Amino acid sequence: MTSSTARRQTVLISGASRGLGAELARLYAEDGWRVIACVRGVPPHASAADRYPLDVANPASIDTLAETLQGTAIDVLINNAAVRGDTGGLATLEADDFLDVMRVNALAPLLVTRALLPSLRAGSNRVVANISSRAGSLAEGTLDDDDDDYAYRCSKAALNMATVKLAQDLKSDGISVVSLHPGWVQTDMGGSDAVVSVADSAAGLKAIIDKADLAASGSFRAYDGQRVSW
Repeated sequence: MTSSTARRQTVLISGASRGLGAELARLYAEDGWRVIACVRGVPPHASAADRYPLDVANPASIDTLAETLQGTAIDVLINNAAVRGDTGGLATLEADDFLDVMRVNALAPLLVTRALLPSLRAGSNRVVANISSRAGSLAEGTLDDDDDDYAYRCSKAALNMATVKLAQDLKSDGISVVSLHPGWVQTDMGGSDAVVSVADSAAGLKAIIDKADLAASGSFRAYDGQRVSW
């Protein structure tokens, strides 16, 4: 295959309209990748060739995306889309809010990964990166963090288990699956007191994803490369 006909590596990123997702999209594009940036509704200024509408809370939207991308090889899938939910603790916990957070943060990455499996199998790198959080670690999640976000924490703990299960199930396909902690990032979700810049977090995450292989599959790492306990 000549350089003129070689396929560009392709990354699909959910929640790519702003914050960490947008910065990851920028970094991959800068590195020469084809970026499929998935957002809830395509912004007017977006390139229709590389941006697709995706509401991860809606299974029909996920299926539509998969149908649209049928025949497209995807090397890296980054399940980045997430919501925070209620932060008022046990006293303000509501069933609908809790289930909405679980649907977006824990169930959607499973549905997106399953829907895009044919495209991932056709890729070369074959990496699924689930953007998780240290807040979902049973061992470390509350050591220096007393936020009362029950739904978010539970959803990220569930996502971590999803990573481990996917790593087992997709090993035979040569697909590496990892959970990644982006740090306390200066995004709308992280807030103004956050200590990690979007640029530093995204660069660290990309470095880990770029090196991910089957030996790393099923692991949980922070953006700075440190292992996070489950």
